[in-house]
Amino acid sequence: MTRIPALSATTHGTGPGLLLAHGAGGSIEGNYAPIIPALAAAHTVVAPDYPGSGETPRATGELTADLLAEGIVEAADRAGLDTFTLIGYSLGSLVAVRVAARWPERVRGLVLTAGLARADNRAEAALDLWQRYLAAGDLAGFARFVALTGFGADFFNGVPREQVGTLLDTIAAGVPAGTFEQAGAVRTGDTTADLAGITVPTLVIATTRDTLVSPANSRYLAARIPGAEYAEIETGHVPMAERPEEWQKLITDFLARHDL
Repeated sequence: MTRIPALSATTHGTGPGLLLAHGAGGSIEGNYAPIIPALAAAHTVVAPDYPGSGETPRATGELTADLLAEGIVEAADRAGLDTFTLIGYSLGSLVAVRVAARWPERVRGLVLTAGLARADNRAEAALDLWQRYLAAGDLAGFARFVALTGFGADFFNGVPREQVGTLLDTIAAGVPAGTFEQAGAVRTGDTTADLAGITVPTLVIATTRDTLVSPANSRYLAARIPGAEYAEIETGHVPMAERPEEWQKLITDFLARHDL
C-alpha cells in the first residue's frame, strides 16, 4: 500500500476547525501566509504541507489527490480536529473535494479557490511543461513559465522592469522539492463523480484572469456542487499575491455567514 510521509503542519488560533489544502508547487507559507492571521482570529487553523513542501519530506513515489487527502486528514487528527471546514486552493480543491467525499461526517464546509474537478487540456499541457522543466533541472525556464501563467497580465506587467529578474530568481529559488510529484497529482486527479454528493455549504472562488487553471473550471465546480455559492476575483492564479485582502474577505464573510 502506497504511503506518504507524515505531513508537517502548524496550528494557529482557537475555535471551529479550518483545514488548509495548498496548491501544487506551493506551500502553506507561499499560499496562505497573508490570510492565516485573519482565519485564526476565530478558528483553529491546521495547515499541513504536502510532501516536498515546507518541512515535509519529499515522497518517494507518485502523489495522488487521495494520498494527499489522507495526509491532511491525518494532520487534522493529530491536531485534535474532529470536524472542520476545508479551504482548498488549486490542487487543494481536488484534495478538499476528495476529503468531503470520503469523510463527509467530518466536513462542515468547503471553500475552493482557482480550482478544478480535473485538468482540462490547457492545464494538462501546462503541467506537462512544468514537469519537463523540472526533470531537466531548468528552474530558470520553470520560473518564467510560472510567471507567465501564474500572474495576471496587469500584475506581471506592473512589476518594474529592473525588478523582473529578481522576481524570477526568487521564484526559481523557492520551487519546492516536491513540485514534480504535486503536479502529477493534478494531472491524475478527477473529482467529477464526487461533486453531486457534496451537501455542505460551499463557496467557489474563480480567478478570472487565470491562464493556468481557467475560471471555466471554477464555474464547472459551482454548477455541479448542489447549492454552491460562486464569487470572482479579477486576478491571475495567485490571489494571495495579487489581491489577498479581497480573497480573505470572501472567505471570512462566507465562514461567518454560515457559522462555520
